[in-house]
Amino acid sequence: MKLVLTEDQRELRGAVRSFLASVSPLSAVRRAAESGIGHDPEVYRRLNGELGLAGLIIPEEYGGAGAGYAELAVVLEETGAALLPGPFLATTFAAILLTEVADKELLPGIAAGTTVATVALDGDRALNGVEADVILAIDGARVRAVRGGDRTPLTTLDPTRRQARVELGPGEEIASSEAAVARARDLFAVAVAAEQLGVLRASLDAIVAYAKVRVTFGRLIGSYQGVKHRLADMHCKLEQAESIVRHAAWAADEAPGELPMAAALAQAYVGRACFEVARDNLLLHGGIGFTWEHDAHLYYKRAKADEVLLGPSRTHRARLAELLEL
Repeated sequence: MKLVLTEDQRELRGAVRSFLASVSPLSAVRRAAESGIGHDPEVYRRLNGELGLAGLIIPEEYGGAGAGYAELAVVLEETGAALLPGPFLATTFAAILLTEVADKELLPGIAAGTTVATVALDGDRALNGVEADVILAIDGARVRAVRGGDRTPLTTLDPTRRQARVELGPGEEIASSEAAVARARDLFAVAVAAEQLGVLRASLDAIVAYAKVRVTFGRLIGSYQGVKHRLADMHCKLEQAESIVRHAAWAADEAPGELPMAAALAQAYVGRACFEVARDNLLLHGGIGFTWEHDAHLYYKRAKADEVLLGPSRTHRARLAELLEL
């Protein structure tokens, strides 16, 4: 098991980071979040057309790149750090589920970037549910693809990611199994943890940079012992979170038997760590961090929304405990 990125993975990270810095800086994220649709469709089109990210993990036989979850984790870390708005994570969830059940009808459109899909996470709530062409509904081992239904936009904590409450009809049945759905849910957890790692890293980078320039009482705030200790604690959380995410992505690719425990650990630890670092980033910025004009509160809101996206940390800790007893 290697937790250090390969050269190819570092090149992928660099390409995605450069692309997002160019087409979706935080100023553009703010404009997109305030728009009617909540994201810039041109950015999403280029994300798929130039980088092919929607089809990253989709097998080549369905038009995708056939990459692994280690590569997907690298990409999601960068989209998280950039607070990318739009349906990328939602469509990634759909691609994961459809790949696990080997659906040949919807995967080519997702890989090409022409189909926006999402998953109803808890029966009636879906990321980017309004603009999705297809919503995948999970009921036990049963999966349905629904193109219609009533979709009501929700007012959520995170302005950079839209959600909707959906009332879905019968839809089209997709052949699936209990094992495939269970694995897909674990892979959702790994995907969210990878995004959380990006949010965590960007939050820490922001406050470290601020601590080097902000002066109070004639001293840089980074020179105060209390600030130093807080930053050190934040860095330790980053190091642990990165190891956990890298291990979970490795398990997804190489050790399926370890995936359930790795996924539960990822959500039990990384979600809370991400929120705590984003919170401390906001607090250490002082009063300005609370203002709408500052980016710290955007990272805080994404961190909190992601922390509970797949259920609160206590549910993942309980599952981890059960798995450890087996």
